[in-house]
Amino acid sequence: MKTMKGPGIFLAQFLGDTEPFNSLESIARYMADLGYKGVQIPTWDPRMIDLKQASESKTYCDDYAGKLKEIGVEVTELATHLQGQLVAVHPAYGPMFDGFGPAELAGKPKEQQAWAVDQLLMTAKASKNLGLKASPTFSGALLWPFIYPWPQRPAGLVETGFKELADRWLPILNAYDEAGIDLAYELHPGEDLHDGVTFEMFLEHVNNHPRAGINYDPSHFVLQQLDYLQFIDFYHERIYAYHVKDAEFNPTGKQGVYGGYQGWVERAGRFRSLGDGQVDFSGIFSKLAQYDYDRWAVLEWECALKHPEQGAAEGAPFIDSHIIRVTERAFDDFAGTGADEAFNKKVLGL
Repeated sequence: MKTMKGPGIFLAQFLGDTEPFNSLESIARYMADLGYKGVQIPTWDPRMIDLKQASESKTYCDDYAGKLKEIGVEVTELATHLQGQLVAVHPAYGPMFDGFGPAELAGKPKEQQAWAVDQLLMTAKASKNLGLKASPTFSGALLWPFIYPWPQRPAGLVETGFKELADRWLPILNAYDEAGIDLAYELHPGEDLHDGVTFEMFLEHVNNHPRAGINYDPSHFVLQQLDYLQFIDFYHERIYAYHVKDAEFNPTGKQGVYGGYQGWVERAGRFRSLGDGQVDFSGIFSKLAQYDYDRWAVLEWECALKHPEQGAAEGAPFIDSHIIRVTERAFDDFAGTGADEAFNKKVLGL
């Protein structure tokens, strides 16, 4: 069995305009002081990484990794959630996603998509140069407006949507395969890939591509009321990255999964800081240890109530206490008698 790495932390939710949250060195040092051993890098923020240079220069990546090592952390993964979102956007959501790409491409969906694809291709090369294994992302969505349709969906609409989604992602998946990097889709409401069923549909359309995997995040499954522990039994071979994120679901007589258009504080389902929600992390870490998950456990912090600095400070010891140092022998080895074929036959009375 294998022991996973951690604790790591996704930097995206902590970035700001003031020290220590406005530069790579200062935020990395801040997180290292809290006990984190790895940082997941949001590639869309140029303060965190020069993606183009990282994709072209092994020397740049060696210097980048060396600088972080001196601080006491390493890169867990390069994340491309915003760019992945722009690979597939239904026009109804176009204006709301304009901010995910360059300002000069606002209102130009084809140009945004081309930019996003180029970003993902650079991330594959940069990940290789940094010696990483996986990169978490979003799938984007063409079908999300039709998730709970009225009137009913036209016949073949879902098939057409997944075929188009696969056509857009296959060249990207092939590039990641060439680079030796796994692509880990975060299964997330708002994305066409948001649960096990949709992930399987996508896999079928990309011919079970070996690089198409999952960034496991139980918080999104709590909000969907999906069995997030059994999910690991089903898909552990495709879990390429792990966001340690908590959530709670408290339905009332007035609202449930859909949330009634309420803000995060008032929703029945909401994200919480680690340990404040309902996720069974002991069960998750046990399942992942059982299936030999040996990659990073990375905090993604989002909470409707708690300050992010408190969430970050509490997150490192929480993850560290849940990582299972797997055993190298069976607990009852002391009672073993040793055996050979003759002894086994004797025991069986043969």
